[in-house]
Amino acid sequence: MPSEHAVAASPALRFPFLDLRAQEEPLREELLGAIAAVIDSKQYILGAAVGRFEQNAARYIGCEFAIGCGSGTDAVQLALRALDVGPGDEVIVPSFTFVATAGMVAWLGARPVFADIDPNTFNLDPQSVAQCVTPRTRAIVPVHLFGLPADMDAFLCLARQHGIALVEDAAQAMGARCHGHSTGAIGDLGCFSFYPSKNIGACGEAGLITTNDPALAERIRLMRNHGSPRRYEYAILGTNSRLDSIQAAILDVKLRHLDAWTEGRRRNA
Repeated sequence: MPSEHAVAASPALRFPFLDLRAQEEPLREELLGAIAAVIDSKQYILGAAVGRFEQNAARYIGCEFAIGCGSGTDAVQLALRALDVGPGDEVIVPSFTFVATAGMVAWLGARPVFADIDPNTFNLDPQSVAQCVTPRTRAIVPVHLFGLPADMDAFLCLARQHGIALVEDAAQAMGARCHGHSTGAIGDLGCFSFYPSKNIGACGEAGLITTNDPALAERIRLMRNHGSPRRYEYAILGTNSRLDSIQAAILDVKLRHLDAWTEGRRRNA
């Protein structure tokens, strides 16, 4: 009988951590057609493709307004700026998530307050959040980490009880649902990232902000475009966080396939 040392080791199977080719190759003709249409239109920034994607994303999520922006990080910043979060304010964030959630709070001069997470879900623990609320608290930012919705019923109750805003960081949760409602349509504002590694990713940077509040939606539209309601007029202080039309066209194609991809992931889980 051969010894264990004489048995040849099987070659290790190697799989890429992120295989974008597997997702995008079947859509190649759709994606190229969408990109070509933008090139033909010559509307590269906030063009018709952006408006179409915003409308389709709002319909998919089940909210009144969806505003495209430059990235998921920008989405969090613009959402907090729309709420006038700034120096002296506190915003409750998870102690375990990507740095941008707390980073944008600090960027605005406010204080990120780190609440504990539920070890079973890795999402914000409502009891820990309740202990963090002070008179300076302006917002709670639960993150739907790894696509699992946070306990939004508990956070809605806390936010309404204390009169503070609820901003969903749904960067990893496009298409997730909580008690029949899509993430991004539950709080006052929702923030999405379309970084290429997300379950629906652009071919570059892109983000989205959702809300049912027309005043917040209009303020965010202004802020993402230098505070400009129309060319050469500037109503408020803004920044450059415009979603470009090529990314919007790509995302619009992928949005049509998102439910099928999600169902495939569930089958394989």
